[in-house]
This record gives sequence, C-alpha cells and structure tokens, in this order.
Amino acid sequence: MMENDGCIFCKIVRKEIPAQIVYEDDDLIAFNDINPAAPVHFLIIPRMHIASLMECEKTHQAILGKMLLLAPELAKEQGCIEGFRTIINTGRVGGQEVFHLHIHIIGSKERLPAMMQKS
Repeated sequence: MMENDGCIFCKIVRKEIPAQIVYEDDDLIAFNDINPAAPVHFLIIPRMHIASLMECEKTHQAILGKMLLLAPELAKEQGCIEGFRTIINTGRVGGQEVFHLHIHIIGSKERLPAMMQKS
C-alpha cells in the first residue's frame, strides 16, 4: 500500500492522528470533517495515497467507483435522506488543501415524516 509519511490523511489511515471514523474497510476510510460546513460533513478517502484526482489512472477505477457508491449509503446513515452534495477539490487552483484524494459529503440531517419514524 502506497503511503506518504507527511500526509495528514495517511496519518489518519495509520491511526497516528485521531479522527471520528464513520466507516472503514480494507480500501477506504470515512471520517467527519474537523471543520464541518454543514450538520453532516464527512470525507471518504482511499487508504492508498493518491495525491489528487489529477493523478488517477485506469488502475484506480475500482477504488473510485467504490468511493462514489459508498457516498449515498453513508449519507443516508448520517441523516441525509433526500440528498447531499459531493465535492472533490482537485489541485491547488481547484481548492484542494490536503493532497490525498478525498470526497466531501455535505448535507443536512432531515427528519423523517412522523409516520416513518421508529417508535
């Protein structure tokens, strides 16, 4: 697994820096953003260090697909029932601050209609 010793997200992957993890498996980790822009704001990152979307290759197709398919599943679990935003900032000019590929999932917690709420 490729890692970058100085990358803050690689340090989260290695559990050297604490994070509020909402999901993890052999390929991906999702954790709450430390500066949330909304009531629901978490990141999905690959464990493998990929600096940005600009560095992705055909060999990354499966991991990219897995990241995108995980987004709605976790968003719903976090309370985004009707929708959410996905953002991938790419490169310095694209607003990327941490150079480890990540997807921001941003939304609001929505209340279920009374008839759908669990008692």
